[in-house]
Amino acid sequence: MGAIRHIDDAERRARLVLRHHVGHPAADAETAVSDLVVMHSTDPATPYLGVRARVAGVNLDDIDRSLYVDRTLWRLHAMRRTLWIATLADAPVVMAGAARAVADKERRRVERFVEASGIDAAPAFLADLEGRILAALDVAGTPMSTTALNDRVEGMRTPVLLGSGKWAQEQPVGPRLLYVMAMEGTIVRTAPAGSWRASQYAWMPTSAWFGARPGSAVALDEATGRTALADRYLDRFGPVTTDDVKWWTGWTVRQTRAALADAGAVAVTVTVDGTSVDAWVAPGDEPPGDEPPGDVPSGVVTLLPALDPTPMGWKDRGWYLGEHGAFGGPLFDRNGNVGPTIWFDGRVVGGWAQRADGQVVTRLLADIGHHGSDAVAVEAERLTTWLRGHVVIPRFRTPMEKEMALG
Repeated sequence: MGAIRHIDDAERRARLVLRHHVGHPAADAETAVSDLVVMHSTDPATPYLGVRARVAGVNLDDIDRSLYVDRTLWRLHAMRRTLWIATLADAPVVMAGAARAVADKERRRVERFVEASGIDAAPAFLADLEGRILAALDVAGTPMSTTALNDRVEGMRTPVLLGSGKWAQEQPVGPRLLYVMAMEGTIVRTAPAGSWRASQYAWMPTSAWFGARPGSAVALDEATGRTALADRYLDRFGPVTTDDVKWWTGWTVRQTRAALADAGAVAVTVTVDGTSVDAWVAPGDEPPGDEPPGDVPSGVVTLLPALDPTPMGWKDRGWYLGEHGAFGGPLFDRNGNVGPTIWFDGRVVGGWAQRADGQVVTRLLADIGHHGSDAVAVEAERLTTWLRGHVVIPRFRTPMEKEMALG
């Protein structure tokens, strides 16, 4: 079989530039999202700023059109119970490979809340309420907000007890059930109330929203979905360690190993903390030689938003964060959520923020030379202009972002 090939940090960064469009533009929003497998959407601004960073000339209306007019992008919960945006073509893989298991756990959780509140036959109670929600949405024929459904559907405001002890609190069951129904793919989040930065979405039945578009009705079993999802992740993020795959997907160790084997993952090695460790790439992605892929753009600056899927795509991050100790603190919150980052030649070199007046400000944590610094300033002005006065405050704020925003 020959020796297992080692992929060094330089080659990994070159792959990232090309495959994640960090200095190498994508053709459109759908390509940008699909080439990352999915794009974070817990913070509503992330997909807008993430697509903008990767697609030349795209504007807010273009992204809205993909989400709410052409409906080629689907906002859904999946890996690690996180909210993402996937293309309609990739959504069945994401649903089967991760979302279904998350949804099953969440439904059982809501059933326990209902039972703890003294309501008998929780599954039947929730099924009845779900039927009335779908009937109301069918009658409306247009997206309805949670508030509108609360007013229209009997039982939505039924109180249930969440948590226990001093953490226990009563909340209406309806919004929790909508959350589960969306996880299961029965309903879908449509446009939010207010601006593109808002997170209060209206709802529609998934079949009505997407209609007969290719991919919207494809159903895969969970094992097939995990294999396909592993293959997509390997292709876009490889080389990755087993820990990277397990962390990104939220799978068990057994599920991770099975999916890698079924996907035909090819063994390579990478360097982590100065030590060579086992890693994986997709079949056919192990060309001979130790040189990075050819024709890699260099000297290009990219400003990625908080929670962008590129800096959040691996558990082991040293190869693109660099050796600067400061990277462990100012660019991440205490839970490991990344803030806005500056990218240069496939690595993080600093962070950015937006002041109350709308101006994008930057701070470099690495020396990238005079031309690199000038390129950062130019890109910051471009982003300021693109935002058109909209101020974006990350949902999970980091020390550097907060300090710069106030400065």
